[in-house]
Amino acid sequence: MKEKFFPFILSNRNLKIINMKGYGLTVRGVIKNNDNEILIVKRHPKSKTDPEMWELPGGKVEKGEHFIDALIREIKEETDLDCEVGDFCEAVQNDYMHKRTVQLIMYLKDIKGNVKISEEHTEWKWVGLDELKTLQISSSLKKSIGKERMEGLINHQTFI
Repeated sequence: MKEKFFPFILSNRNLKIINMKGYGLTVRGVIKNNDNEILIVKRHPKSKTDPEMWELPGGKVEKGEHFIDALIREIKEETDLDCEVGDFCEAVQNDYMHKRTVQLIMYLKDIKGNVKISEEHTEWKWVGLDELKTLQISSSLKKSIGKERMEGLINHQTFI
């Protein structure tokens, strides 16, 4: 981070201001099966953030792209599934060493196809909330699970 010092005095010291990193927007989708389990994917070991951690499928919103279009695109790229975006689930902020992100988590519906993951991930599985809490999960998913309303992730009914 680049630091700036301003010429005014506060308690006989220079006030130190740190330039904050810009934000990136990412999107993740909650996909459920008929057994009330959610789909998670395991990040590649060479990933810059949260390597070998389990996460919800999704990814970055490109410049000028609408977040709904980005989520549909990312789900197709990462899981080979076709879907529609349903209700809002959660929003999470992550502050990494190299970037800062806001992540929108959305429920997905009208899922079609069979799961086939991309090279960005090494595994996929269906899990219930109890099992999810026992896995090594991404920092953003960990933040979401810690919130009381995350229980609704499993119980939300606008799927498949």
